[in-house]
Amino acid sequence: MSSPDPQVRAARNPSDDPTPPGPGGAQDSAQEQDSVREQDSVREQESAPAEETPSAAVAPSRDGAPPRTPRGPVVAVTGAAAGVGAQLTERLAASEQIKQVVAIDERRGECARAQWHILDVRDPAIAEKLRGVDVVVHLALDLDLETDAAARTAYNVRGTQTVLTAAAAAGVHRVVLCTSAMVYGALSDNELPLSEDAELRATAEATGVGDLLEIERLARRAPRAHPGLNVTVVRPAILVGGTDTALTRYFESPRLLVVAGSRPAWQFCHVDDLCSALEYAVVEKVEGDLAVGCDGWLEQEEVEELSGIRRMELPSTVALGAAARLHRIGLTPSPAGDLAYTMYPWVVSVSRLHDAGWRPQWTNEEVLAELLDEVAGRRTVAGRRLGRKDATAAGAAGATVALLGTAALVRRARKARRRL
Repeated sequence: MSSPDPQVRAARNPSDDPTPPGPGGAQDSAQEQDSVREQDSVREQESAPAEETPSAAVAPSRDGAPPRTPRGPVVAVTGAAAGVGAQLTERLAASEQIKQVVAIDERRGECARAQWHILDVRDPAIAEKLRGVDVVVHLALDLDLETDAAARTAYNVRGTQTVLTAAAAAGVHRVVLCTSAMVYGALSDNELPLSEDAELRATAEATGVGDLLEIERLARRAPRAHPGLNVTVVRPAILVGGTDTALTRYFESPRLLVVAGSRPAWQFCHVDDLCSALEYAVVEKVEGDLAVGCDGWLEQEEVEELSGIRRMELPSTVALGAAARLHRIGLTPSPAGDLAYTMYPWVVSVSRLHDAGWRPQWTNEEVLAELLDEVAGRRTVAGRRLGRKDATAAGAAGATVALLGTAALVRRARKARRRL
């Protein structure tokens, strides 16, 4: 999932890139003691007819034998130039289980081994770019907190609709979509942990969750509308690793807001683990919708001890009412619905991936430490990042300033808006 560059987000104009794909090369996997069976496989591939585009990149072996062509799927990744998409593209391009990676985005990324197509995912021309592709991983989502909500929904939902329709038209076998474990909802009666098959009880009151719920609906409907098309949905917990969300900004606050009477439980997912789970879905090591995250969870007290950030506890009526007012007058990007995900548990089981042999490489403690390193030096009040002067004032007043909004903070925010 990616939040596009500001210039790209402003333009959103489909275009074709006349630049041919950069030179590629699959990772050299030949060993000094190749078996006779491997050599026979090489001879079979030499006599086989050439593949049509997208074609696999090959590299000569160390012993000078003819190059070998990987036999795995051809995989297209949307949103491939940045964020999770860029990391997954690099991972798949280096994998011996993948024949070729087709990268699709509104600008060219850095992976030279991928075959690049430059266009907006809402452009119906994407169907032609998917000819010969076996699996599509759709990660071109705009979840930027600063994006206009209506524009964000138009891009996310229309983009997913177009990709699913284009994939079916192009004969793609499988589409992998990535939403979030937030779609299960943060509710006081949630089980710990939630099963992957638990009911999706979220409402559209938190940032981007309405879009994700609509994408989930499209995923359920697509196999009925397009027989032969398989759709897998991957739902990560709180994603960390170069990400910027309302939940990661929670740890940029001078105090950790705790709503009285709530029982939060924190489960994280590092982007490395998300990419490895997506690869499992691509090569069909696991079936069904998947939840991804670290094993277990952290209680609020553990988070406070590990982070060294003290809490500020407020009654729910004060916290939710103030958050709603500040968002309504445009002073904060996060609606009040985001607070629910810091109040109640939405921890997920990763049993399907575990049964397939997948294990997270990161623990919740390790991911929290990484997140704290990433946000060091930033100061956020009620979801809005502050300049140095405002950060000093907020640090002195703590979360009370964050939620109740002193006159000084409001005046500074309004002046900043007028200057834009």
